[in-house]
Order: sequence, then C-alpha cells, then structure tokens
Amino acid sequence: MLVWINGAFGSGKTHTAHELHRRHGRGRVADPEILGYAMHKMLPRSARGDFQDLPQWRSGVADTLEQAAAANDGPVFVPMTVVRAQYFDETVGELRRRGTDVRHFTLAASRRTLEHRLSSRVSSMGARLLRRDETWAHAQIDRCRSALAAEAFGLHIDTDDRTLDDVVETIAAHLHLDLPKGRLSRPAAALRRVEVAVRHIRL
Repeated sequence: MLVWINGAFGSGKTHTAHELHRRHGRGRVADPEILGYAMHKMLPRSARGDFQDLPQWRSGVADTLEQAAAANDGPVFVPMTVVRAQYFDETVGELRRRGTDVRHFTLAASRRTLEHRLSSRVSSMGARLLRRDETWAHAQIDRCRSALAAEAFGLHIDTDDRTLDDVVETIAAHLHLDLPKGRLSRPAAALRRVEVAVRHIRL
C-alpha cells in the first residue's frame, strides 16, 4: 500500500508521513521531492524551474514509487504536493493504472493557518537567517487551496483545529492501520518535529 499525503505547502504533509511511519513501525517514508532536487543539481540554474514540470520527474516518481511499494514490507508514506490535474494523473493515476494500491489524502487548512505554519517552520527560520527568499511557498497558498478542493483530490482532512496526532490517527482509521506506538509527550514531540524539519531543509 502506498499512502500519498497531499496538501498545500505548510499543511503538515511531511510531519504526518513521518509520524504515521513512527507509530505504525513498518514501511518507510518516500519523498518524491528528493528526486526533483537531484534533477535540479544536474541542470544549470537557468533550467531549474518547478521540477514537477519535468516529464522525467513525473515518470521517475511513478517508476520509483511502484518499485518501493512492491519491495517494502509495509506501507510507503509519500508526502508530496501535487495540484495540477495532469501531473496528478501522471503520478497517482499512473501508479493506480499499474495496479499499485494508492490511498490518497489531502490535508486541508485555511490561508491563515498555512501562513502561520510556513512562517514558523524551521526551514523558514533558516532561510531568514541566510537571507534567502521564502516567499514562493506563501505565494502558492491560494492556488493550492483552490485546486486541491476538487473532488479528484479527496479524501480531504481538515487540519485547522486538529493536532498532528489527531490527523495521524484519522488517516490510520481510514486505512485500518494499526498504530502500536503511542503519542509522544509534548517535549518529545517538539524535538521530533525539529529533527524531521532539519532533515528536510534543502540547500
């Protein structure tokens, strides 16, 4: 089973995927963003736009995740924002056509919530210290929220008034997925969030 967690930037996809993996205790997290950044590193700066626009990214994601789902003893958790219908069909749709059991969830949140989360996450703080422009993710909020509201991007889970644990347990209930490991204490959860965030800072 492949569990694709979609949502606007700042919706909590990465933390949700990693917490699902931790609490379930099996499978792995597979982040398609890694493939995109690898492709960027092979291209000159002038050719580095949105890596989702690269046909080889979309086909590569489908190929790699198909292999990951077949090889793993447990679910593959995939945190990735995909909002264009064509790209969604060439990744999630293509995987389903190949027979991969893909369960798709969209984490929904208000603009205010997303702005707050983006401004407070570790990568944004680091970007401010390094004087890097982090406005791109903020500028995508309305586009992502509008596109992902479509029925094709279901199942939608509202995260505005839910904790990370609530979201994880809601997804697990939909999947009939056991969570043998319990919730972390508040201090441990805070450390875990920083650890996951730091591992996903892209330089």
